[in-house]
Amino acid sequence: MGAEGFVSRRRMSAETPGRDGGVAGASAGAEIRWLGGGRFWGISEGIVGSISPMIGGESDFKAVQLHGPVETREIPEPDYEGLPQGASTSTYMLAGAVAGIMEHCLMFPIDCVKTRMQSLQPEPAARYRNVMEALWRIVRTEGFWRPMRGLNVTAVGAGPAHALYFACYERLKKTLSDVIHAGGNSHVANGAAGCVATLLHDAVMNPAEVVKQRMQMYNSPYRSVLDCIGAIWRKEGAGAFYRSYTTQLTMNVPFQALHFMTYEYLQEALNPQRQYNPSSHVVSGALAGAIAAAATTPLDVCKTLLNTQESLALHSLNSGGSISGLAHAFRTVYRLGGLPAYFKGVQARIIYQMPSTAISWSVYEFFKYVITKHQHEKRRRD
Repeated sequence: MGAEGFVSRRRMSAETPGRDGGVAGASAGAEIRWLGGGRFWGISEGIVGSISPMIGGESDFKAVQLHGPVETREIPEPDYEGLPQGASTSTYMLAGAVAGIMEHCLMFPIDCVKTRMQSLQPEPAARYRNVMEALWRIVRTEGFWRPMRGLNVTAVGAGPAHALYFACYERLKKTLSDVIHAGGNSHVANGAAGCVATLLHDAVMNPAEVVKQRMQMYNSPYRSVLDCIGAIWRKEGAGAFYRSYTTQLTMNVPFQALHFMTYEYLQEALNPQRQYNPSSHVVSGALAGAIAAAATTPLDVCKTLLNTQESLALHSLNSGGSISGLAHAFRTVYRLGGLPAYFKGVQARIIYQMPSTAISWSVYEFFKYVITKHQHEKRRRD
């Protein structure tokens, strides 16, 4: 519904015969008061104001019909879910892109440590006891900016990957929930939507992951991201950028299913009214990420091996070729370290995922709320 239609509906209510004009006018004004009720963080107004012209597809609004004197009838501020239900797909995509970039950028040094601690045959100078010792040694011996190598390619991939990821999840979650449990929240729908969203996310993110992890390894021979991309393309072909794609999906599909189901379950327990509650988003995101990360660590170890093609591991196996496929990676991990090798770097993975998912969900929910509220206020002004 356009703004003109909304205003005309409000006018019809205000001009209802048999009612005092002043009261009717006040009631009509109150009909849309909830659209702009309250103020939100000042910084958001400038950010959202600059990007809102790019966001389209705003959903229809329904005017609230009031009966009785407005003085005795309070219009409550809508709950959090009341605002985003009308959000457009572009709102989900923009909020998701911001959340993905912030998540990966803020946690990138820990991600570098995680990659190294998952190495099956690390160099003697790259054997670490714990996350903080690893980070300190990398900075001290290799330079302050060494843990940030590969950040640029990750940021470039994370934006579109998370935009598709959250938009797909939000749309499918609502559609499947209506089919499975009409009018309610279905954990099966949440998990299924997360699985499908992962297919889109990983299709965009996998090449960036390959380049990023090769840049993160100890004594990485690549001078820059472009040098790394060119070397992989020349020596291993375009297929190398998707060598770990099936393993990535095998890991991320159960990871995201468990992640989304746990997050939504915790939201029901901690935030049953689904209001905008940053603390509940942080806690739910952190716990969901930790549980999913611990459960899928063996697959992450195999993915890292496929992405990095560790030279020492290949040398110790007297293999002149490359490791390809999930089954080959699983056999290689077992031959090099037995069962404990499947959980190499589990501490770093959990330490990375807990704040990472907390940042992602809190930033995503915040921007989704702010953008949608800004759109509602703009519609009210128009």
